[in-house]
Amino acid sequence: MAGYKIPDFNERAGAARAAKQAALEKLRDKPEPDAAALAERQAVRAARDAAAAERRAARLAAEEEAKTAKRAEKERLEQERLEQEERDAPAEPATPKTAEEMKAARDARYAARKARKK
Repeated sequence: MAGYKIPDFNERAGAARAAKQAALEKLRDKPEPDAAALAERQAVRAARDAAAAERRAARLAAEEEAKTAKRAEKERLEQERLEQEERDAPAEPATPKTAEEMKAARDARYAARKARKK
């Protein structure tokens, strides 16, 4: 029985050439795609792309509408807060003018803080 013979460069190159030629022949023998089937596939692909674009546009419009509604709600709440502050603000600030009034106000704040802790 003969042992394994390592193929030389010429044998390997010839085998590669033969394999390449066989692949080319197989590709040439392949039938052309049917024009009707090809057109149908392109139509399906175009319809799928159009539906995806429509969904994407609807989603973006909904997101934009939600952002606008959120922004409007935030502005409305800010306006209400400002109006409430204007209503709650005294006509004239009640800041003590004399040293005795300032000391009395400070003592009142201190007493209120101590009362809250209890």
